[in-house]
Amino acid sequence: MSCARAAAAPCLWRLRPGARRSLSAYGRRIIVRFRSSGMTLDNINRAVVDRIIRVDHAGEYGANRIYAGQMAVLGRTSVGPVIQKMWDQEKDHLKKFSELMVTFRVRPTVNVLGFALGAGTALLGKEGAMACTVAVEESIAHHYNNQIRKLMEEDPEKYKELLQVIKKFRDEELEHHDTGLEHDAELAPAYAVLKSVIQAGCKVAIYLSERL
Repeated sequence: MSCARAAAAPCLWRLRPGARRSLSAYGRRIIVRFRSSGMTLDNINRAVVDRIIRVDHAGEYGANRIYAGQMAVLGRTSVGPVIQKMWDQEKDHLKKFSELMVTFRVRPTVNVLGFALGAGTALLGKEGAMACTVAVEESIAHHYNNQIRKLMEEDPEKYKELLQVIKKFRDEELEHHDTGLEHDAELAPAYAVLKSVIQAGCKVAIYLSERL
C-alpha cells in the first residue's frame, strides 16, 4: 500500500441497494469466507469497515503506480528485479482490496500522484527510489497498525479475516521497508528531508482518502 492514489480501475463499481452483479469465483470465495467469520453487511460497523477498505484500496493502487514509475526508470538496471518483486506483492494487495470493495459495497476514492512520485524519486537513482519505498512503507505499516488496533477494539473475532489480511499486508510492507534500507535508501540525496516530505504527503493522502 502507498499514500499516492489514482483513478479507480473501471472494474470497481459502486453497488446500489438491490443491484445485481456477477462476481468472480475469487470474489464469491471472499464473501463466503468473510461471512463465515461473522462479517456481513448487516452486522459490521460500516463506517469503520468502509474507511479501512477505501483507504487501503487507494493506498495499494498508489503503491502500484509508484512501483510502475520506478520500473519505468530503473526496470533495466540491477535493482529492477528487486522493485519488480515488491510490485508483484502490491498487485496482490490491490487485487484483494478490489474484491473487498465489491463485497462490502465500498466506494472508491481518487488520486493521481503515484506514478509521478515513483518516477520522480527514481530519477534520483536507485537510492532515491529506495528512499521513497522506505518512507511510504513505513507510513503504511504505521497506518495498518492503527487499523489493527481499531478492529481489535471493535470485535477481534468478528473481524478475524480482515485482521489477517491487514496483518499479512502490514508484514509485507515492512519487508519492503527493510529491502529499501538494504539497498542504500539512506544514501539518497537529502535522505532525511526527502523522507519527511514524502511521509507528510502520505499523512495528507490518508486524511483525504478517509473523508472523500
